Amino acid sequence: MGDERLGLRTRERDWTWDAVVRESAARAALARELRRDGPFHIGVMLDNVPDFVFWLGAAALAGATLVGINPTRGNGQLADDIRYVDCQLIVTDAAGMARLRELDLGLEPERFLLVDDPTYGELVAAHALGRASGVEPDRGAGPEALLLLLFTSGTTGISKAVKCSQRRLAVIGYAASDKFGHVREDVDYCCMPLFHGNAIMALWAPALVNGATVCLTPKFSASGFLSDVRYFGATFFTYVGKALGYLLATPEAADDGVNTLVRGFGTEASVADQAEFRRRFAAELFEGYGSSEGPALAALDPEAPASALGRPAHPGVAVVNSETLVECARAVLDEYGRVSNPDDAVGEMIDKAGALVFEGYYKNDVADAERLRNGWYWTGDLGYIDEAGFLYFAGRKGDWLRVDGENTSTLLIEQVIRRHPAVIAAAVYGVPDPRSGDQVMAAIEVADPSAFDVAGFAEFLSAQDDLGSKGAPRLLRVSGNLPVTGSNKVLKRELQQQRWHTAEPVYRWAGRGEPEYRLFTEADKSELKMEFSTFGRVNLF
Repeated sequence: MGDERLGLRTRERDWTWDAVVRESAARAALARELRRDGPFHIGVMLDNVPDFVFWLGAAALAGATLVGINPTRGNGQLADDIRYVDCQLIVTDAAGMARLRELDLGLEPERFLLVDDPTYGELVAAHALGRASGVEPDRGAGPEALLLLLFTSGTTGISKAVKCSQRRLAVIGYAASDKFGHVREDVDYCCMPLFHGNAIMALWAPALVNGATVCLTPKFSASGFLSDVRYFGATFFTYVGKALGYLLATPEAADDGVNTLVRGFGTEASVADQAEFRRRFAAELFEGYGSSEGPALAALDPEAPASALGRPAHPGVAVVNSETLVECARAVLDEYGRVSNPDDAVGEMIDKAGALVFEGYYKNDVADAERLRNGWYWTGDLGYIDEAGFLYFAGRKGDWLRVDGENTSTLLIEQVIRRHPAVIAAAVYGVPDPRSGDQVMAAIEVADPSAFDVAGFAEFLSAQDDLGSKGAPRLLRVSGNLPVTGSNKVLKRELQQQRWHTAEPVYRWAGRGEPEYRLFTEADKSELKMEFSTFGRVNLF
């Protein structure tokens, strides 16, 4: 209370930190009045608007749990999500209510608060504090109180609701401040969705512990990014790889580097995109590894190779064989940075002390048990440690394919493909081979699929020394808009299920040795189906 530094900004209005706290306190009082028996869970389905931030504060003060609801989910998934996490109150807007009204959520009409309804403003105002009043959190709003339920992205499986206490979020905020140099003078541009851990944990939490300024845009816009940065004087932002790809696909201007940005933090951006962002926008990027539920695994090291995460954060971080529990051998890298001994070196990344940090998933003991085994925290992701002791992310468990008897990393293939100047985003995944095992398929997003130079793309692949003989995709899907999660991560699982059954153009490998592609026609599909049938695998077609 009493902090007159700007705490929250939009293009339309500013709030000091004192005002942010008071707005949060008014909503906390409203929530307490509306509370009924059962879990005190408040669902929020909004874009990045001020009310989302105010309700984060309200949940903390009232001892409630805020549930970040992902509006990009299909209606069936959305209904399942909301019912599963036991929301007793939902904060949304008229557009959100138009969708929710169609769903069977088991909630009466009065359990919905619409932030753009005139009566909502009156409700909040009726619970506002007097100027002389202080703010005291509820007795149940201590460090152990469950503050957040955040759904995992669900790119490779069913979403789970990650639990995060007030204590854990505070620890994350202070740790991020130490690691990435957050200070009170920062102006943090929030362009990733607030229903996801990227924005809340990597941006809002460190801003909160430092009293820095948070600036909101309703949704990420590549064309509006630099204008917003300059308008707010932003010094920090967060990203995911696909959003960065969209940003780099915008036309370059000579003065792009004339801006206030100092640094950004994110995940899943290619090495090439990171380098291009630094060159074009004159700001540093910290590419990390993280999840809403897990501990930090890597410590920054300025000597780390560009593709490495850094060094293991502490001696308990290791890469192990998930069956034998034995630590994997150090990775031997060839001249192109490829792992020469993947069978021995690539394993699951774990944290032997991570059980102390992991707070679990809501009502999902099976998923909890999968994360905590042998007293260790298992990330579910693959990695390796090179001979110099640097830690690398090697993809999700399903991101390694067995092609012609060799282990092939889809992540590394994606990184190669993303270097192509026309590629905005890429996903590589395994699809059934008509004879046995898998074959490599890639889906790329480009600005204009009808104008994409497939022959030039094949020539590009031929020139990439680090692609490997098994890395060139046998099938190539060219899209103008790949499916993504609400946090802009490509839905690889959906692409994998669709395979070549899509209205978008698909090209098939036609080369002998060097990559060459030709359009995959309906006649080709019929021929491929016959091939699947011949080898008894038609059910996989």
